[in-house]
Amino acid sequence: MTTTTDERPVAVVSGGSRGLGFALVKDLLDRGYRVATFSRSESDGLAALRKSAGDDTLTWCALDGSDPVAVQEFARDVVRTHRRIDVLVNNAGVGLEGLLTLTAPAAVENALHTNLTLPVLLTRACLKPMLARRHGVVVNISSINALRGQTGVAVYSAAKSALDGFTRSLAKEVGPAGVRVVSVAPGYFESEMTAGMSGDQVRRVVRRTPLARLGTVEDVLGLVGFLISPAAGFITGQIIAVDGGYTC
Repeated sequence: MTTTTDERPVAVVSGGSRGLGFALVKDLLDRGYRVATFSRSESDGLAALRKSAGDDTLTWCALDGSDPVAVQEFARDVVRTHRRIDVLVNNAGVGLEGLLTLTAPAAVENALHTNLTLPVLLTRACLKPMLARRHGVVVNISSINALRGQTGVAVYSAAKSALDGFTRSLAKEVGPAGVRVVSVAPGYFESEMTAGMSGDQVRRVVRRTPLARLGTVEDVLGLVGFLISPAAGFITGQIIAVDGGYTC
């Protein structure tokens, strides 16, 4: 990578090739950010977006999040290239459903690493330029499963609950240096997750939701966009659900 003198803000998004991560990348580009993202493989959509945005605006690399050295080197490359990181969105995650007694240890380890260890390591690597500039926002994508228990997602809930604890404590640690840390906890929204649900399951969720609908990706993007903006400059250490009232 070559160093740039471009002063546009820089955002790092983990898992930006598909789903919510890809939507976050597009939204951040629309907001005027340069974006660096990684994933195991590149989607056709992200490849097309990179081509239209240009290498100076959107960068991607193939990265195995289980390799802590690779995660640290990714963050170093971003800083070498752009000389700053303004926003980090810890989006990469993996679901894990099933009774705990029937869940393989390898699946447990993978879920805990991807949903908790990876965000911690990536945040650690991205914090240094934020602290140096006394400016930055870390957004952790959590889940309503961290706020309310549900059968069959014990490991996933544990990881996301720990991520919220990380948010609260880190907010106190880095707040005096001007860095904010928040968690966004999406509920059920129209995505690959709900596409695998039966019609009856979706209807049950809608009945339990005060706003009587599933969420949309735009609902999540709107909250993230607000939280990284100056308008949210006094908000830190909070876990904010975007779930239509499901967890009320």
